[in-house]
Amino acid sequence: MQNWKSKILLFMSSQAVTLFGSSLVQFAIVWYITLKTSSGIWVSALTICSFVPQFIISFFAGVWADRYSKKLLIIFSDAIIAISTLVLVLLLPHISNDNTVFIALLIASVIRSLGAGIQTPAVSSVIPLFVPEEHLMKFNGINATVQSVVQFAAPAAAGAILSFSTLPSTLLIDIATAAVGIGILSALAIPKQTVINTDSSESVFQEMIKGMKYAFSNSYLRKLLIFFGIFIFLSVPAGFLATLFVSREYNSSYAYMSIVEIVGFAGMAAGGLLIGIWGGFKKQIFTLITGIIAFGILGIGMGIIDNFIVYLILMVIYGVALTMVQTSIMTIIQQKSDASMIGRVFGFQNAMFSGCLPIGMAVFGPLADIMPLRLLMIITGIFMLLMAGLIRIDKVMLID
Repeated sequence: MQNWKSKILLFMSSQAVTLFGSSLVQFAIVWYITLKTSSGIWVSALTICSFVPQFIISFFAGVWADRYSKKLLIIFSDAIIAISTLVLVLLLPHISNDNTVFIALLIASVIRSLGAGIQTPAVSSVIPLFVPEEHLMKFNGINATVQSVVQFAAPAAAGAILSFSTLPSTLLIDIATAAVGIGILSALAIPKQTVINTDSSESVFQEMIKGMKYAFSNSYLRKLLIFFGIFIFLSVPAGFLATLFVSREYNSSYAYMSIVEIVGFAGMAAGGLLIGIWGGFKKQIFTLITGIIAFGILGIGMGIIDNFIVYLILMVIYGVALTMVQTSIMTIIQQKSDASMIGRVFGFQNAMFSGCLPIGMAVFGPLADIMPLRLLMIITGIFMLLMAGLIRIDKVMLID
């Protein structure tokens, strides 16, 4: 394929632009509700609205990614998110009641979550259409770097814009970035996807069941998806409750919490750069195992140490390990999945993430109120090491 490198980089650029706008607005919504309410109920409601719709739609989105044009699905989801944001911008000046504003933001989060659920499997399954198999890990690493750099910049930009402007003005940025991203993608020709063993008379639900049977009858993919779900669940205390941990153990200031977010994304960007240059181990399963082992050790370390600077250093390495895990899983799915089923497998992977994360928050969030968060980080770190050991002795998972 001629010029495939320039084409995949152009595709990644289009997604980076839209991701920046979406991430910025998501941070803005979270911070706006958090600062205005200081309510755990409202923040929990926002978490549910941000992840549960994505979990539900992911099962169907995988089928759509296999059945229809991935390019049109990505453009459609970006457009729906942008339109919902525009409606929100037009409505907010006419809403005077704070609770009504919060409800409007929750509804917008539901629509944004649905759009992300449609978009994610399509984006993940486009990459192998451009990139030869032997280069997949490196370009997944480059993609992870680009996304991490964008997410690194988004919280700082959101904080700065909200400090000097209003929420509606911040929301307009998402509309602008969506328009730019859609414009770039519209001009890019995506290689025709291969559709194998697809019966056009089957309903989306029937194809979803067929995809589920495929993914979970394949011993390798079944175990990979299950391990990924367990990994996300166990990563909640040290990863997704990091700002809560810092506010309790070190300093409850906005500056400290922002530093932790930025440092985490910086580590992920460094991890993506490392994978982009290195390419991982020849057997990508060993890249996955190494990432999980590092995750476990770092989680235990962050739970034990009592120095903020050391904590930040460990958080950077934690971000590197997270990228190793995510890119290796993406690459293995791209390599092991049948071309006609890859969208559905990525849909299930996205469902594991958007399902196991809220479950982890629901379990470990309340537990963190009745027992030390440090202890939870140490316990889950130990379980991470045990999981890495299980993968290491699993002969099926070690097969190329």
